[in-house]
Amino acid sequence: MKLSEFDFKLAATRTAIHPAENRDESRLMILHKKTGKIEHKQFKDIIKFFKEDDVLVLNDTKVFPARLYGQKEKTGAKIEVFLLRELNPELNLWDVLVDPARKIRVGNKLYFGEGELVAEVIDNTTSRGRTIRFIPEDSERDFHDIIQEYGETPLPKEIKRKVDKKDEERFQTVYAKNIGAVAAPAAGLHFTDILLKKLILKGVKIVSVTSHTGLGTFKDIDVEDLTKHKMDSENYSIPEETETEVNRALENGNRIFAVGTSTMKTLETAVSASNRLKAKSGWTDKFIFPPYDFKICGAMITNFHSPKSTLLMMASAYGGFDQVMKVYKIAIKEKYMFHTYGDALMII
Repeated sequence: MKLSEFDFKLAATRTAIHPAENRDESRLMILHKKTGKIEHKQFKDIIKFFKEDDVLVLNDTKVFPARLYGQKEKTGAKIEVFLLRELNPELNLWDVLVDPARKIRVGNKLYFGEGELVAEVIDNTTSRGRTIRFIPEDSERDFHDIIQEYGETPLPKEIKRKVDKKDEERFQTVYAKNIGAVAAPAAGLHFTDILLKKLILKGVKIVSVTSHTGLGTFKDIDVEDLTKHKMDSENYSIPEETETEVNRALENGNRIFAVGTSTMKTLETAVSASNRLKAKSGWTDKFIFPPYDFKICGAMITNFHSPKSTLLMMASAYGGFDQVMKVYKIAIKEKYMFHTYGDALMII
């Protein structure tokens, strides 16, 4: 398929700037992919669509405060540093994006706070990318604690407001555990502890994968031919418990619900030759777009995404291109909210 086929007009007013008052009271659209039937619900109604022994797969990644603001040595110019990936924990070496990039060259130093944290630019990686080495004043202190102090919640650029205290909680799932993401696994933000307990009481098996969502998921595609697009790699891990429960459900004909595109991509990365899930960890640059034969899941929960995004493409691959594009037209007409803090879509 072509990039232009996934284009549509989306007004800026359709971006959710703030989360819903209560996580599970976002709107939820249901697409029944076999019949094309569409339903409009609240997210907490999702429990009605589960049966005993179905499996819900969550992404338990935890977002860290990846956006820092520092000052350039000598000039004092304000520089944004967005942490992408830790390269060497012992040396505090990171891949980052800097803005404005034109001002930052190899050898420059950046100062954070009152100079308690210094960073030196080691290398240029892309037009905006740099490799930098952090030099904390207190070398005995855990570096991730330092990031917690100097970093802020990495709200995506389409949320055009300053970070507030509420974002520290709401940009994180209630089940977040393993630190490593720089973007929230948005579909999971709708779940509450109470909703998850209700699912367990209904007999639903809840398991997890870890997929550290990176900015590459949201990177613009600059080729019309989708087969030529290269995804950035993301780190993932699938525990043995998840393998066991997912494969049991497949054997018994129960459904597996993937929460989010990151979860779906992780599951599809680790499929065996016999179409069963394998417990493993590593890196994946899997790019899923139509047509694609999904091996594991019987349902997918996601948010509403940007035009021409890899996230929309995966949803279209799962729900059918024509049906999902129709769903998006309805979502715009019915004033559903898009992006990280927006409403949800379940394809079942």
